[in-house]
Amino acid sequence: MDTVQCLVVGAGVVGLAVARELARSGREVVVLERENAFGTGTSSRNSEVIHAGIYYEPGTLKASLCVEGRHELLEFCRGHGVGHRITGKLIVAPTDAERPGLEKVERRARAAGVELRWIGGHEARTLEPALRCAHALSSPETGIIDSHGLMLALLGDAEDHGAMLALQSEVTRAEARPDGFRVEVATSSGAVRLRCRELVNAAGLGAQRLAARIEGLASRHVPPLHLVKGNYFSLAGRCPFGRLIYPIPNEAGLGVHLTIDLAGQARFGPDVEWSWRSEYDVDPRRTDGFYAEIREYWPDLPGGALRPAYAGMRPKLVGPGEQAADFRIDGPSRHGLAGLVGLFGIESPGLTASIAIAGRVRALLDEAR
Repeated sequence: MDTVQCLVVGAGVVGLAVARELARSGREVVVLERENAFGTGTSSRNSEVIHAGIYYEPGTLKASLCVEGRHELLEFCRGHGVGHRITGKLIVAPTDAERPGLEKVERRARAAGVELRWIGGHEARTLEPALRCAHALSSPETGIIDSHGLMLALLGDAEDHGAMLALQSEVTRAEARPDGFRVEVATSSGAVRLRCRELVNAAGLGAQRLAARIEGLASRHVPPLHLVKGNYFSLAGRCPFGRLIYPIPNEAGLGVHLTIDLAGQARFGPDVEWSWRSEYDVDPRRTDGFYAEIREYWPDLPGGALRPAYAGMRPKLVGPGEQAADFRIDGPSRHGLAGLVGLFGIESPGLTASIAIAGRVRALLDEAR
C-alpha cells in the first residue's frame, strides 16, 4: 500500500489552489480527480468574474475570503501570466422602487471595506448609453478572468513544488485511522489503496458523496446538498456594453447579469433552476425569461439575439426560500478527525476566493499537527 502525506480530492479551481498551497508548504501532495481532465465541473461553468466582495453578509467566510482572495488572485495572475481584466461593474435598479435593494448591497459592501459609488440614471447612461436604470452602484474593482488559464497556472505551480495530479481516479471508500486515513481509489487500470496523513475533500458537487464514504466521519457532519442549475445564453452580434451589468441579487443568486469574456463575447446568466441532478443541457424555451429580465436594463435587446450557451451547477447547502448559507470549511475542531478538511457549498465567490480558501485549509491542517 503506497503512502502519501496529503491527498486532495477534486481538481477544480479550489482543489488545485489547495494542492498548490500545501505543496508550497513542503508537503507531498497527490490530487485525485475522477474525470479525465481537471476543472470540468463548476470551475469551468461559471461567469468567470473576479468579484469585489459586494454581496456577502458581514462576518461570513464568503465576505472575508472574497476580499482577501481577490487581492491574492490578482497578484497570482500578474505573476503567472493568467489572462484577466478589471472591467468595472454596474449594479442597477431600473426604477426608484428598487433603490432599497441597492442600499442593502451598499451596506454589505461597505461593511466588507469594498469601494462602491452611487450614480444616477443620467450618469449611468453616459457611461453605458444602451443601459436603462434609475440608480446604479459602480464597482471599479470587479473584473473577468480566464478560468482555464488560472487552473492551468495553479496546477503548474503545484507540480513545480512536487504535487502530482491523478486523473480518472475516484475515491470509493476512506477510513479514518489513528495514523491518518486508508483510501480506496478506483482508476482506469483497477483499484488502488493508499495511506495518507491528511485528506482534503475539495470534490465540489461530489463533496457530500465523498464525505459519506469516510468511515469514522459522523453523518451529522455531512451537510445537505441542494443543486441549482444556472443557464447561460450568449449574445449574437456586437455587445454595446464595456462594463459588466448586474441586476439586484435574489436569494438564490446574483440575477441574470451581463458578463463579457476576454475575447469580447457577451453572455447572460445564470438564472435559477432548482434541480435534483447534474445535467448541463440548456433548454431554449428558457429564452423568453431571459429576454424579460435583460430588457429591464437593456430595453433595446434585439429579438433573436440570444443563443443557448452552457449551464453550470451550484452546490448549495440550503433549499428554495431559505437564507443563503456560508461556505463550510470543516476542520478537525468541528468533526474531530485529525488531518481531515471538508469543503462544502463552495459556490460563488469560490473562484475569486480560491487562493484564500487554500490558505484557510493549510492553517487548519497546520493547527492539527
